[in-house]
Amino acid sequence: MKKNLYNFILNSLIGWKIKGNKTLSKNIVKKSVIITVPHTHWLDFYLGILIRGAIGFKSSYLAKSELFFFPIGKFLKWTGGVPVDRSSKNNLVKQISDIFKKRNEFRLSLSPEGTRKRVDKLKTGFYYIALEAKVPIILMTLDYKNKQTLISEPFYPTNNKDADFNYINNYFYGVVGKVKEYSFFDKNN
Repeated sequence: MKKNLYNFILNSLIGWKIKGNKTLSKNIVKKSVIITVPHTHWLDFYLGILIRGAIGFKSSYLAKSELFFFPIGKFLKWTGGVPVDRSSKNNLVKQISDIFKKRNEFRLSLSPEGTRKRVDKLKTGFYYIALEAKVPIILMTLDYKNKQTLISEPFYPTNNKDADFNYINNYFYGVVGKVKEYSFFDKNN
């Protein structure tokens, strides 16, 4: 029932399409890091919730632990928020890898730009999380120009960072976010 409602809102009301790996290989891959590019506007969060609901998969995202107070904390947990201590004395990659190890099913959604502004390079934390946790990366676009999301098959990092990021950057090359000038276009970085 909920899945139908999400699909109705996404497809009929907004006119958004989902293409590619529409199941996120969820019957095979119970754990993964999902990266969504470009992240250019606060509405991307809600679009992501609709996409997640339309496909029918669970995913989590990271938020600094200071945000998890009543009533905001309830909303964050309800939407998949996981509190993390982002202080410099703690190894965030290790913290997240430990979460993957403790859970039977865990999909972590991240925006690797680290900001809604334009960047020339994606941050690398998601890559090292996937390596440390030994889980695949699933690439997901938010293409506002074509009103579609393209979802990749699971991609296992090879430990050849340059080759892997070449593949990742090419996947997102030319995808236009809600704020076009903030979109991630550069496939050479």
